[in-house]
Amino acid sequence: MIKGAIFDMDGTIIDSMFIWDTIAEDYLLSLGIEPKENLGETFKTFTLEQSAEYYRKNYGVTLTVSEIKDGINSMVEDIYRKKVTLKDGAGDFLERLSASGVKMCIATVTDRYIAEKVLSRLGVDKYFSDIFVCSEVGFNKESPEIYRYALKHLGTKKEETVVFEDVAHALKTAKEDGFVTVGVFDVHEKNQEKLKMMSDYYIESYSDFEKFWNSINK
Repeated sequence: MIKGAIFDMDGTIIDSMFIWDTIAEDYLLSLGIEPKENLGETFKTFTLEQSAEYYRKNYGVTLTVSEIKDGINSMVEDIYRKKVTLKDGAGDFLERLSASGVKMCIATVTDRYIAEKVLSRLGVDKYFSDIFVCSEVGFNKESPEIYRYALKHLGTKKEETVVFEDVAHALKTAKEDGFVTVGVFDVHEKNQEKLKMMSDYYIESYSDFEKFWNSINK
């Protein structure tokens, strides 16, 4: 029986990955610097701190890491505040998980204050007992540490805890660390077949809770 759930946020429960597709290049352009590569792909596994260090090392940005982070966050904050929505069916799915007694928390790369604001605005913050952020934990999702912190907080057994992720590299990390994994379809993840292959369970849509619940609790 599943007793705990750790949710990624962007692309998993909220429809926000369109922001991160271009923000890496947009930020550089805002400084008058022309990107030399597909930074969205380069930064795919990075925390904001790692992205900032990359700008400093590879593009000669002289701002501090903190200043770069603040600049990126100021660019995305307004979009989170006005345009980001829940993925279809996610609100009802979370309500039904909660009603089934499943403890839930968030594990995200996005900075805490942005995550708190968007989850509150969308009315789903009540389902999550805490938010774990890569920059605060000190590891990106190439490492399982953020999931381990979340698991300790939930107080559930690993084999009774599911990790919901929309990107292949993060789901792979959780799976290799022994978590039950749920791949969530998002159009922005190019490695969809890899995500599906590595998932213990795969969700194309949150609309059919009963099917998911019955299959995961066989």
